[in-house]
Parts: sequence; C-alpha cells; structure tokens
Amino acid sequence: MSTGRAGDKLFVSAARGSGLIVLAIVAAIAVFLIWKAIPALRENEASFLTSEEWNPNANPAEFGIAQLAYGTIMSSLIAMVIATPIAIGIALFISFYAPRRLASGLGYIVDLLAAVPSIVYGLWGLIFLSEYMDDAGEFLSTLLGWIPLFSTDSPGRNSMFAAGVVLAIMILPIISSISREVFLQVPQANVEASLALGATRWEMIRMSVLPYGRSGMIGASMLGLGRALGETIAVAMVLTFVPGINWSILENGGNTFAANIANSFAEASETGRGALVASGLVLFVITLLVNMAARAVVARRKEFV
Repeated sequence: MSTGRAGDKLFVSAARGSGLIVLAIVAAIAVFLIWKAIPALRENEASFLTSEEWNPNANPAEFGIAQLAYGTIMSSLIAMVIATPIAIGIALFISFYAPRRLASGLGYIVDLLAAVPSIVYGLWGLIFLSEYMDDAGEFLSTLLGWIPLFSTDSPGRNSMFAAGVVLAIMILPIISSISREVFLQVPQANVEASLALGATRWEMIRMSVLPYGRSGMIGASMLGLGRALGETIAVAMVLTFVPGINWSILENGGNTFAANIANSFAEASETGRGALVASGLVLFVITLLVNMAARAVVARRKEFV
C-alpha cells in the first residue's frame, strides 16, 4: 500500500506496470497462436480434438491432437510419479538428516542438474539409458503386465517410459530445490516442540514439517510438471515416432506436442505450420490450466504459509 511518498508511488507504479506487461505478453501470445491457427483449422478435414492422424501437408489436410495430447500427458505423469517422491526424499534428507558438509555438497549437485542443457539429457537418454530399457521393460511387463499400460510382448528402448525417465531426471532438481527451501522455512519452534514431546525425527517430519510445507511441495511439483509438459529436444531424441496411440508405455512409439513441433516445423507447408501452431495453442492452454490448478491448491493451503 502506498504511503503517499514519491518513492512509494514510483515503486507501486513500477510494480503495477510490470504485472500489466506480463499479462499483455501472455495475451499477445494467445492472440498470435489463435490468429495463426484458425486458417489451418478451417482446412482440416479431420476432428482436431479426437483424431490420431497427423498429416497437415496432405490435400486435403487431416490432423488431430489425440496422440500428441496422450503422449504429452502420459510422459509427464510418468515423470511426476518417478521424480516427486525421490525429489521430496532428497529435500528431506538434505534438510534434516545429512551432516552439514554433505548436505551442502549434495544440494549443490542437485541444483547443478537444473543447469544441464536439454540436449545433453536427450543424448544421455538416447545413447546410454535406452540400452537398459529392454531389461527394465521386461521386468515391468512381468511384474505389472496385468495392467494394460505395462502389458507388452516386445518392450522397446525408445518408449514412453524411457521418455518419462529422462523427464523425471530433468524435473527432479526443480522439485527438490524448491521443497528444500520450503522445509528450511519451517519454524524451529515447531520442530523443537515435536522433539521435546518425544517424537522421533520421522514423526517430527510427519507432524510438523510436511503439513507446513504441503503447499510448497504442491507448487514445486506443478512447476516440475510444467517443465515436463513443455520439454522438447530430450523427448524428441528419445521417442521413436509411430502413428497412433499405443496404450502400452513400454513399447516403442509415441509423440508429444513439443517434440512434434520440433521434428515437423522445418518440413511443414503453410497449412502444416498453422497446424503446429494450433497444437502449440493446445499445449499453451494445458500449461495455463496446470498453473491455475497449482495456484488454486496453494491458495487453499495458504494458512500453512
């Protein structure tokens, strides 16, 4: 709130202007995507939302986002299932269990993972990780084959599961770093009170730390999910494109919005570029919805902040 001083008025104006600029940029991006997508959507002969076919350069053009939406959401969910518990475990270990020197070094290494370029993760997944995906796929198929997602007779190296593992490693430092900072903000009085009442260290974490940091953990997870949804190069390098939705995450194949745009844009016709922009618009909307959901969840838990 401004106090009437010139400095405060200037700061309030600058802060308000910065907020309006961000809103204007987001609105401009949305308008641009809609404007570029409409001509291609008018020429599309297939159902844009339900068709698995992607052939916008044909005459007539036929394309839909069903396979792209499935691949994007599924690979991101796999990454979240793998990364979230590991990242929170790392954050708890650094915050409450590790000796100070080890915690400092481990925190630095985890943060360093966030600075590794996506292309490096893609190369690592393509050259190194894929070598082990056959054995991992056979193990999961044997153990969980009764679940349709893991049912397969021919697990592949360039599967949706492999892409999910690469994405999990990419988002792990984001979730871990933010969660660690949240845990370090827990009032020391809460921690000491739990220990003074005879709680073990795990009981102290369960009763005092996790409730306080729940909103922060959710926000960290949503930021990681946003990164996974929009990742391009690493997923494009790991996945092998096979047309149509393959419900088994252990077999080769799959595609995502970002990977499809990266792989197809150079060879796309004018209608093809419009189709890619339309798919980008859907990804833009999904990302906005994820962030809005995260804000809503965090707002409901703001009493712990």
